[in-house]
Amino acid sequence: MSVSFARPAARQLWAALKMMVVMTLLLGLAYPLAMTGFAQVVFPGRADGSLVRQGDVVVGSELIGQSFDGKPQYFQSRPSAAGDGYDPLASSASNLGPESPHLLQAIADRRAAAATLDGTAPADVAPDALQASGSGLDPHISPAYARQQVARVATARGMTTAQVSALVDQYTEGRTLGFLGEPRVNVLMLNLALDDAAGTAD
Repeated sequence: MSVSFARPAARQLWAALKMMVVMTLLLGLAYPLAMTGFAQVVFPGRADGSLVRQGDVVVGSELIGQSFDGKPQYFQSRPSAAGDGYDPLASSASNLGPESPHLLQAIADRRAAAATLDGTAPADVAPDALQASGSGLDPHISPAYARQQVARVATARGMTTAQVSALVDQYTEGRTLGFLGEPRVNVLMLNLALDDAAGTAD
């Protein structure tokens, strides 16, 4: 009796093993390679991570925020809780609750720092200058936070506020498909545009 049961079980096990090998090759190898090849042909920039280059040097990604702390001539990114800050290998939020003393203190410290840096009243500091994004890697800031920084950046670069404001307007992206999300400004792209414009500033 045990032999008759063992033979069907062995056949089922062998069939399962063959199916596992086939599906592994199909879905674990062939499909990812096909999708990677398709993406490289149709969306090469996005498939490679939307890297931004200056000449042969990669200076960042349009999709991943980075720190410009200590550089008043640049627009500042929103705070990051990813690793030690802007760590693409540790993307995360702080997971602190709204009544966490640590979060409340961090917000107070960020408010004071942003107000001092930009010469803004603490009550007028933009919300995204105070809280990190869910990923900790958001490359965008709100137009309100960008406008808050215009005067400081213009002074640091010897440009007029009108020149800097025009660049902010130029690099302000609208809602996706006209209704998803909020208007936003890509900090890296705006800062690179500032570097290009500074040499021609009056």
